[in-house]
Amino acid sequence: MTTEQDQSTTEDRPNKATSSTTDRPIASGDGRSASFAVSGPDSPATDDSNDSGPYIDDIAPRRTRDFGDLTRAGLSLLMAAVVMVFAVYLGGMTRGVESDAHTAAQAINWLAAFPSTVLTQLATTVIVVIVLAQLLLAREWLQAAVSALAMFAGYGIVWVISTAISSLNDFTLPMALVSAATSYGSGLLPDIYAGMASFLTAAGPRRTRSTVKWSWNILYAIAAVMVVLSWHSVTGMLVSMAAGRTVGMLIRFVVGTQNKGVWGKDLVAVLSSIGLETTSLIRHQEPGISHGSLSATLDDDLAEGSRIYDVKTANNRRFIVSVIDAQTHTVGYLKQLWDWVRFTSVSIRRDRSVRDAVQHHFAMLLGLHNIKLPAPAPYGIADTDESAILVLDAHTIELPANLNTLIQADAVAYMRYLSVANRRGYTHRRITPDTLARLEDGTAVIAGWLNGDSASGPANTALDKVQLLALFAALIGVKPAVAAAREAWGDTTLTTLAPFIQKVAVPSPTRALGTWDKQLLKELRDHINTIIDEETAESAEPVTLARFSWRSMITMLLVIVAVVVVFTQLKPEEIITALTNANPLMAVVTLAFGACGWIGSSISLGALMDRNRRDNTGVFMSQVAGGFATVSMPAGVGPSFVNLQFLRKSGYRNTQATAIMSAALVVYYAVYFSMLVIIGLFTGRNMFSGAIPTNTLVIVLGVVVVVLSIAMMIPPLRHWVTRRLMPLAKTYINQLLDVLSQPRQLTVSCLGALFQNATTGLAFWAALQAFGHSSNPIETTFVFLLAYALGSAVPTPGGLGGVEAALTFAFVAVGVPQGVALSATLLHRVVFYWLRIPLGAAAMKWLDKHNLV
Repeated sequence: MTTEQDQSTTEDRPNKATSSTTDRPIASGDGRSASFAVSGPDSPATDDSNDSGPYIDDIAPRRTRDFGDLTRAGLSLLMAAVVMVFAVYLGGMTRGVESDAHTAAQAINWLAAFPSTVLTQLATTVIVVIVLAQLLLAREWLQAAVSALAMFAGYGIVWVISTAISSLNDFTLPMALVSAATSYGSGLLPDIYAGMASFLTAAGPRRTRSTVKWSWNILYAIAAVMVVLSWHSVTGMLVSMAAGRTVGMLIRFVVGTQNKGVWGKDLVAVLSSIGLETTSLIRHQEPGISHGSLSATLDDDLAEGSRIYDVKTANNRRFIVSVIDAQTHTVGYLKQLWDWVRFTSVSIRRDRSVRDAVQHHFAMLLGLHNIKLPAPAPYGIADTDESAILVLDAHTIELPANLNTLIQADAVAYMRYLSVANRRGYTHRRITPDTLARLEDGTAVIAGWLNGDSASGPANTALDKVQLLALFAALIGVKPAVAAAREAWGDTTLTTLAPFIQKVAVPSPTRALGTWDKQLLKELRDHINTIIDEETAESAEPVTLARFSWRSMITMLLVIVAVVVVFTQLKPEEIITALTNANPLMAVVTLAFGACGWIGSSISLGALMDRNRRDNTGVFMSQVAGGFATVSMPAGVGPSFVNLQFLRKSGYRNTQATAIMSAALVVYYAVYFSMLVIIGLFTGRNMFSGAIPTNTLVIVLGVVVVVLSIAMMIPPLRHWVTRRLMPLAKTYINQLLDVLSQPRQLTVSCLGALFQNATTGLAFWAALQAFGHSSNPIETTFVFLLAYALGSAVPTPGGLGGVEAALTFAFVAVGVPQGVALSATLLHRVVFYWLRIPLGAAAMKWLDKHNLV
């Protein structure tokens, strides 16, 4: 697959890639470097000095460190941990697997007559002899020695693990690992698997040596036989093999593996297959490692971890040849996987093989040329089993931009370049300082399209622009960068970027710049928000880009806490007993009062909203959804959170939504405590006068005042409060007073809150009636409201535990039999807590479907 370039337009241009190759030092892939002259038949780097053949200046390294070995070591360690967890907590499953294996392999029971050591020693001897024989015959002395040392390390690590596990006070894990052929202590795990796995791993990889491949098959067969005959346990075998594999991978990474990439004469032969008759092949000096784990250079458009060659052909054309080996591709693939896991709402490339990566890079460069954007001109690609090759025209290679001399006009040029690519669906995905390049005539070019993609969505396009905008904000300042963006992209496009301006969107090399400031992104957002009106700015919520964030972690933690609390406090046998003994008719009345509570809260909130923004069905569903939020938040917090989100989705700005939500809370609690005072005065109930410590309120108020006073004595803190918090507080208070200063809406809201509190209290009266206990509904409501307020102070989801205890204690104190009080409490909580969880989840789904939460 090739793309021919116009020879007449490129021959007269200076050759940047090869102009200084005569003085360029050559570096080998294993870290050794030496300076070799290009000319001279005695050069040690020359593979062929015959005048009839091409001149080759290249040294293939003997060994290469493959970061895939580290990955496989980590996976092996994880497998060992998972197996031990299964052995402890799912012992029945592992024993079942062993039992099935014993039943399914009656045909080899005759092997049971042989001692277990005979089979293991025979297999060990065969494996070690055939593998070492192949290594020694190939004169790979280092590999043979390392493999033997790895075998000893495998035996040693399994001895250490066995001793450590046997010393545990809990015998659950040792009993899951022990077998007929092993014993407690240093012999708990069978050492054959650890020793041989470590030995074969260090001698491998298996694709390079046939004896290693067949030895692995022998080891697997022996493992199956030993488990079937009950000599070794499944868990013991797996833990031992995983431990040996981990040790072997670590040793193999440190020592390195035999390099199988294409080098020297072989590379010349591959190039001839795509029409390049090479006369000179000279390897570049490897660039220094920049910010990150892989080296990259503009010579091949920032392809990470590549080898770069200058190539001259028989027709006097010059090319840059970029070679990426499969052994060095692992790190790049892992970075892609991490971005794929880390990001959400955007697509991320995942090139599993080095061939896929190079073919994609080739296609991206062709696409850029197709839309008339300057970029390195690709000639063709080729690949072998272990290497992929990209050939570029040497006359189109870019030069790095001087970041210290960039001005606003340069920013406009780079932004227009990106805009052309984005309009045709091409996105870069990783714009960093290294990607800012120029042609020899000074034309601004964005380089490094290896990880880019075509047919991209709006989210990826926005991320590209945010990365470039943030980069120039760090290089030339926020105001010039925003001014350049307005000139290149326009105000409409620029304002759509505000939700994407987040730290996670900016690559780490940009954030590593000396001019980067932690407040830069905030300044950038604020400057963009000055372009648009306040309402649009406040409604522009940040787009969720990071799969992992403090918000998601806290939400997950709340869910975990809620699940733990719910399942520890839930006592289904007591609830079932209470429900089966309840009067069905009064239980239905309790349920009806529960529905009336939703209606009351809907009236209270809806009355404070503007008529043109009020969706009555949505308001009601938001109150139902509040029951679902309660399962992971303290009482009152969950519904308020849902109300705030609902109001924001209904078209209110942040301050207005917060003010309305706060007004609804003020109305609710004002009515709540007014009912307590009024009913308490008329009923004379004073049995709870000593329930609250006398000086508690005074002490709390005193502590708050002291803390605030000391804080305001500190000048920096006082200035921060007056400059940052006070304006926000004044805005919020003005909005709140504006909501509360509307008599008609406030009256309706109070009536809704009154209806909500009254029906909630009457629901408990109906619950008492369901168990045959008659009481005064007004006094019952008073006792319920007071006890519920005390129980809700417990910081558990929905006051779980505290509410039940407070209600039971309160009604027992006023003469209700303990069994009836407990049963009525459980019935009430079923209606007002447990039943609201699934109904709230359904309502939350409805709200989400209608974009109301």
